[in-house]
Amino acid sequence: MAPFEPRNVLGGPLESCSVAPVAGFYRDGCCNTGYEDRGIHTVCAEVTEAFLAFSATRGNDLTRPLPGGAFPGLKPGDRWCLCAGRWLEAYRAGKAPRVLLRATHEETLAVVDLEALKKYALDLS
Repeated sequence: MAPFEPRNVLGGPLESCSVAPVAGFYRDGCCNTGYEDRGIHTVCAEVTEAFLAFSATRGNDLTRPLPGGAFPGLKPGDRWCLCAGRWLEAYRAGKAPRVLLRATHEETLAVVDLEALKKYALDLS
């Protein structure tokens, strides 16, 4: 039996989102998800100043580092696994960051329509 291989929203293998900073709910560089991931951190995005400001107004300041280096804080241009619901909220507010579809987990499609993601895709050719 073949091991489970996570898939992206395009149906292919899930690619890495970021290793600097190390992204993902499981801090494995990928937007993997599982039962423990209640926020569904599955959207691989390249964050922008507008999105970071929007997220801060929603109570999640992603620019602030955590003590001990567990989280370095994000700056515009960093890639990060965002909660699908937060990305959708930002999309509806006109503040959504661009996404890497090949690194966005297929579970995202339970929350966000593929056509919306494609409008913000960095990796469609």
